[in-house]
Amino acid sequence: MFYRALKSVLLGFLLLLAVPFAGHVVFAQSGLSGGEAGLITSSDPCSKGRLGESGFAAATQGQISFDCWTLLKDSSKKYSSSSSAQSSSAAQSRVAEALANPQSSATLVAQSSSSIASSSASLPKWQTLPEMKAPWMKGEKLSYTLSWGFITAGYATLEVKPRKDGKTEFLTFATANKTVNKFYPVHDTVYTLVRNKGLMTDVFRKTLHEGTFHNKSMIRFDRNAKKAFLSDTVFKDAVNHYVKRSADTSVTIEGLEHSIMSAFYLVRTLPLKEGSTSRFAAVSGEKRYELKVVIHKREKIKTDLGEFNTVKVEPVLDGDGIFKSSGRIFIWFTDDDRRLPVLMQCEIKLGSIKAELTKVE
Repeated sequence: MFYRALKSVLLGFLLLLAVPFAGHVVFAQSGLSGGEAGLITSSDPCSKGRLGESGFAAATQGQISFDCWTLLKDSSKKYSSSSSAQSSSAAQSRVAEALANPQSSATLVAQSSSSIASSSASLPKWQTLPEMKAPWMKGEKLSYTLSWGFITAGYATLEVKPRKDGKTEFLTFATANKTVNKFYPVHDTVYTLVRNKGLMTDVFRKTLHEGTFHNKSMIRFDRNAKKAFLSDTVFKDAVNHYVKRSADTSVTIEGLEHSIMSAFYLVRTLPLKEGSTSRFAAVSGEKRYELKVVIHKREKIKTDLGEFNTVKVEPVLDGDGIFKSSGRIFIWFTDDDRRLPVLMQCEIKLGSIKAELTKVE
């Protein structure tokens, strides 16, 4: 009974983070990249079924091959470099022509302005989103204590790591306490790579080690194709990675979808007007659901870190989606530009789970 409750606590923490606050959110257990989607060809080892039998979800002599990830990263760099070089060469040629013929310079400016306007109008919405400037985008690490009643069940961290290529990494770690880990080891990791513009997810990866359950899952957003390609693999053990079962699938999207982590961080950029309710569509597995995000009220709460002025937020999902097996979920964000999630609470059959912020770096 205790271990079952412990698992509920740790899974509940991940559920607390699975709050789709904006757009049509894909609640899937797998992922790769939107920008890298067009790089996959029939000759790539991960093209079959889009991360299929020879990609992440494939068994090669009973083991998973991760060559696909390396290939896509390398291909992405080459593609970006090649595209930049071609664009730069074309631009330099036009400038040189204008300098050689002053009368054509005005025409060049007019053509360029018209081209830019036309290009912006034809771009999909996800390519025209503004760049996020929130304080935590410069880097942040939040530490939490996970509790069930009076029992400290485990610990978790949420980390933001900015990169120099216009993207940001979100990392989430959750583990049971030392005593429990001896009998029921828990080590869960979630990695998300997003574009700074709109926090659009490129890569979402989740690795779960909970007792005898070992799982690696991914999702790749191909926004041009309006698809989210999913891959999910369960292993027999955590050492040899022998595959127990594996599955690939896809979900149709509209282009502005977030992963569970990018959605969680996106809400920290919103105004959170008291008494307001936002409605969105969410995707759980291969289904769509209606989602309401209710901004309840401003509250002053006390934690071990001190007193905070907060905004209480509740996600509500209609239908038989991801939240049906749990009770109500509440998150308290600080009422300032940082929007620190100082407290998260999820109802379960055996009480409630709390994730309380204990350290900010």
